[in-house]
Amino acid sequence: MRILLASRRPQAREAVDLFVYRIGRELGSLTAALGGLDAIVFTAGIGEHAAEIRARVCADARWIGVALDEAANTGGGPRISRPGSKVSAWVIPTNENLMVARHTRHVLDSRMNSSAPKARHAKP
Repeated sequence: MRILLASRRPQAREAVDLFVYRIGRELGSLTAALGGLDAIVFTAGIGEHAAEIRARVCADARWIGVALDEAANTGGGPRISRPGSKVSAWVIPTNENLMVARHTRHVLDSRMNSSAPKARHAKP
């Protein structure tokens, strides 16, 4: 995304436009399915580091009540919506690699525990 945002090529702009459009489409679908939204959370690489993308997504989400605080967005949050915003917007850091490692460990541990022979108790 950094490369696309830095590029002046029309294809790069079109890719970013499509990305933002798809997020807006999904927000609309979720809003309809849930009967409204309380908050939008931006996380992971793009969500945490692309203020321009967050700004564009929030601008497109004005219709559901998102009011972006541009200074907070530029600063990276954590809250990037204005205090009176009907739908709040947040930047929440995540560590995807840590989560993958934890889930992998859980799967391996559960396999080890299920395949381990049952301990026999000696009778006194």
